[in-house]
Amino acid sequence: MTFFVYILASRQRGTLYTGVTNDLARRIHEHREKTASGFTRRYDVTRLVYYESFEAPDLAIAREKRLKRWRREWKIQAIEEFNPDWRDLYEDLNR
Repeated sequence: MTFFVYILASRQRGTLYTGVTNDLARRIHEHREKTASGFTRRYDVTRLVYYESFEAPDLAIAREKRLKRWRREWKIQAIEEFNPDWRDLYEDLNR
């Protein structure tokens, strides 16, 4: 099974959210549909702009915790290296 660490954005250089999941397409769909109350629903953070995959859950969780401690500008730099145009990568997941 593959595990993912991901970053969502409200818009380019907008509000950011970092999460972890074992089903990236399903989890992003949940964020987009606002099925759960919380941060992403309140701040309309639904654009998938960055993700990494891992073979073990403990590695993904450790990476998520590390990313959450990163300064905002480091996250933005990582996003811009991975996805320079800040495209919503969700559509690519369903192909």
